[in-house]
Amino acid sequence: MPDTLDGPESLLQVAGLTVSLPSGMDRGFAVKDVSFDLAAGEILCIVGESGSGKSVTANAIMGLLPDALTVESGSIRLRGQDLLTASPSELRGLRGRIVSIVFQDPLSALNPLMTIGDQVAEVIDAHRQHVKLDRRARVIELLEKVGLPTPEVISKQYPFRLSGGQRQRVMIAMALALEPAVLIADEPTTALDVTTQAQILDLIRDIQRREGMGVMFITHDFGVVAEIADRVIVMEKGLLVEEGRAASVLGHPAHPYTQRLIAAVPRMNEVEVAVADQAPVVLDAQGLKKTFHLPGSLFKAPRIVRAVDDVSLLVRKGQTVGIVGESGSGKSTLGRLLMKILATDGGSISFNGRDVAGLSEAEFRHHRPLIQMIFQDPFASLNPRHTVGRILTCGPKAHGVSSAEAKTRALRLLSRVGLDPSAFDRYPHEFSGGQRQRVGIARALMFDPELIIADEAVSALDVSVQAQILDLLGEIRDEMKLAMIFITHDLRIASRICDEIIVMQNGRVVEAGPPAQVFQAPRHDYTRKLVAAIPGRRWELAA
Repeated sequence: MPDTLDGPESLLQVAGLTVSLPSGMDRGFAVKDVSFDLAAGEILCIVGESGSGKSVTANAIMGLLPDALTVESGSIRLRGQDLLTASPSELRGLRGRIVSIVFQDPLSALNPLMTIGDQVAEVIDAHRQHVKLDRRARVIELLEKVGLPTPEVISKQYPFRLSGGQRQRVMIAMALALEPAVLIADEPTTALDVTTQAQILDLIRDIQRREGMGVMFITHDFGVVAEIADRVIVMEKGLLVEEGRAASVLGHPAHPYTQRLIAAVPRMNEVEVAVADQAPVVLDAQGLKKTFHLPGSLFKAPRIVRAVDDVSLLVRKGQTVGIVGESGSGKSTLGRLLMKILATDGGSISFNGRDVAGLSEAEFRHHRPLIQMIFQDPFASLNPRHTVGRILTCGPKAHGVSSAEAKTRALRLLSRVGLDPSAFDRYPHEFSGGQRQRVGIARALMFDPELIIADEAVSALDVSVQAQILDLLGEIRDEMKLAMIFITHDLRIASRICDEIIVMQNGRVVEAGPPAQVFQAPRHDYTRKLVAAIPGRRWELAA
């Protein structure tokens, strides 16, 4: 495919696009003077951190910009028609039929009150495609095309009944319903585990090749770029800073920003890290079990799920134990058992030498400050109505710490996690995702804990912010000699920060050992499958 994509081969042409931001923002524009083309049969990846303008560009193409954003100049031509001068009715006619979009979070994009089949059919109905008699057949055909099992059954299900990967396949089926020429995929694999992510990437690539579509794929993951991109655009703070063939940008990045992003990608650690066997044991869990009894429905019989099945682990002072596996493997349930958010059905949890598994909440209360959790979504876990100062100090004050001492400790920890003291009086919505996660870390440290459980603590962050948070966690662990359990579906991250790895599948531990052994020479077929599914693994090895 030629580097210059002019003439009839070009499906989408963006020229000089500038979108302004409301006054009072940290810059005057969301995107400024952005130009690129997308050809038929091409996958173009747009890469950059949060706030770089990737999604604004996509929404401008779709005509979905919020009222607060204004297109100041430029043109967006789809098969020669300028979308910026098109009427609302003309745009509605183009959406889905000529250009479609797949969003990052399918659960929030799907209507929870409509069946899957009705939602796919609604796209067809909106453009009066297919008569009612064959509309149903078209729905089943689309669900089958995106690789969903038993499409007849799934068409009658509601979104909450499906896994994250299945919901994303439904979103792709809806986007393909009218056979568009251009597909925009906005971070469609960010929240998925590694094997599901690989399946979705394969699906998008296969459909693109089969249908000859142009695909604009928005991502912050260079592993994904290495896996599927023909060409790459790199955006920084609304500006297009680099563009080129994928092999060229990945192998020889020209712009310092691109170089920094690629350098921040976590690499699989090949060096074994020795943790002193004589370090005190903080947590020793043996034979943990948790079973859920799920009720039946019209399409499913009642079933028993062994979410955690005879799991044992040991964590020493100053050590990080990583728990990895796909969604549904039991990782987060295990974390909740260790936090005593869930009661165990069997097994023991020895914390500092005392079995706490059977303690009541009142009996466990004085242990709880010593075991703290860092959550995946710092925005959801921080009360939006409380200042950061109140968020940090309310817990210690409830345990008898004076207001003055709690504030002094909070200001010290804000500084330690890299935030200005003025953050104490601000609200969560005033911070970026990485800054909110720093607040979450500071909150966990307010009690001087001995064990921290981090549940997907960096999975929602950009690669460069991810690197900063991982470095911060490692530094704090070493300074305070904390024991840490790190739950993640990202094997690269687990390799970077963990001293020991536990691989879980269907509630059971299938492999355990140091990262170098588990990831470089996996013994179990499931672990080998996880490692093989890491996006961009060939690029990483070649680099």
